Order: sequence, then C-alpha cells, then structure tokens
Amino acid sequence: MGKVILITGISSGFGRESAALLAGCGHTVYGTARNNCDVGEGINLLTMDLTDRGSVSNAVRSVVEREGRIDVLVNNAGMHTGGPVETAPEDHLRLQMETSFLGMVFLTREVLPVMRAGGGGRIINISSIGGLMGLPFQGFYSAAKFAVEGFSEALRMEVGNFNIKVVIINPGDFRTNNSSNRRKFLAPSAPGDPYAGQFEKSLSVIESDEAGGKNPIILARKLACIIDCRNPRQRYIIASADQRLAVLLKRIAPGKLFTRILSSHYGIPQS
Repeated sequence: MGKVILITGISSGFGRESAALLAGCGHTVYGTARNNCDVGEGINLLTMDLTDRGSVSNAVRSVVEREGRIDVLVNNAGMHTGGPVETAPEDHLRLQMETSFLGMVFLTREVLPVMRAGGGGRIINISSIGGLMGLPFQGFYSAAKFAVEGFSEALRMEVGNFNIKVVIINPGDFRTNNSSNRRKFLAPSAPGDPYAGQFEKSLSVIESDEAGGKNPIILARKLACIIDCRNPRQRYIIASADQRLAVLLKRIAPGKLFTRILSSHYGIPQS
C-alpha cells in the first residue's frame, strides 16, 4: 500500500532523486522547495521556506487537506556554509541553524499531531557524517547536524508510544550541489584574515571529496528501503569505507589521536 510522504528540499540532490524514486514506487509524494522548479511525474510540489513558520504550516495543511494524513516525513532540506568559526559572518551562522535545524524542528512539530491522529508514522532525518564529528571550516554545518542528532534521539523516546519511529541517515560525501551551494556562503577573505591560507587548502580537499562521492541515487534507494521496512534501524550510515572507518575511529580512538588523523586529511598542521 502506498504511503503519503512529505519530503523537503526536492529541487536537487538527495531530495530530487528520492522524490522521483518514491513516486515511481507508488507512494503519494509531496515535495517542498523554496521556489518553483521542475519535478518528475507524480510529485506534488509545495512551495515552502523552512525559515518562514507560516510557510511551513501552510505546506502541512495543504497535504492534510488533500490526503487526510502524513505517513512519512523526510527532513532532507538544508544548507551548507563554509568558513572559519572566528571570521565567518554572523548571518551565515543564523541562516545555517534556522534552515538546517530550527526549520526542521518546526516542520516536525507541525507533522506530529497529524501522525498521532493517524495512529503512527515515520520521521526520517537526514543528518551527515558531519553530525558525528566536527569538520574543520564547516563548524556551523556540523553544529546544525549535531543538533539534529540530539533532537532525533530525544524525539524517538518521546513519540515511541504513539507508534512513530524516528530514523537518522548519516550520508558521507555524495555528488550533489553542496560545493556550489557552499560557495555562495563562504566567509569573505578579508585582508589579514589569519585563516585564509589554510581555509583555501582545506576547502580544496573538501570539494575534491565531494566531487568523488557517491551518486545520490544510492541514498534514494536506501531511503525507499527504510520506508518499506517494518522495523528500521535507528541509524543508517551511508558512506565510503574510509568514512565509515572514520566514524568507528571517532568512537574508539583517543580524542587527540583522532584529531590528528582528521586534521591531517584536511591538510591542517597541529602543534
């Protein structure tokens, strides 16, 4: 039986691939984007801005008025800033948190009463490897994803008695538009910025990793399996072998050793 699915951020990347695949599997898919965009057959486009509470409420209301329920919420939309923590503009920090965390929280709060009334549901939050370890020069992005992790773990316990399952997906590097989108929000390299040289070196590594990442369709297929699975796991790490190893090392290696290893990958010398 097809499910009613609400997925955010379908204009590109994970969201676009996932919405198309889920619609093709026979689900009723409602996808959100900030602006009008071309979508595949069977996808119902909703214009929604996660930083606008009214926009969020209207999107959920539209789905409920048409379908009477929401079976699955996929919190996929977000943004990717980059720059040194010290010198990156404050408005970049605020936009990162409002989009990737607070917007997700407010949307989830709108959907929860609908799921409770319907006897249950599934909430799938797209986090990141960067939600399991702080990534240099992506500090605000990691902070938002760390927040998603804590929020999801707490929510899972609160809503379990209502037959609502909460799943976290932690993607590694994928070939999406992350690099180009991040470049819109790079910290301006002002004269005398003490981080400028190292930032450019590390950014080249970050973008090289992303360019060599997996095809987004891989995550879309896993998402479809999670939605169909009766008893999904709490977490799915979808990443390269090296990145999965990094997650393991973060858990078991001494903190100083792991910091040296990760710093070395990004070309950052440690004193």
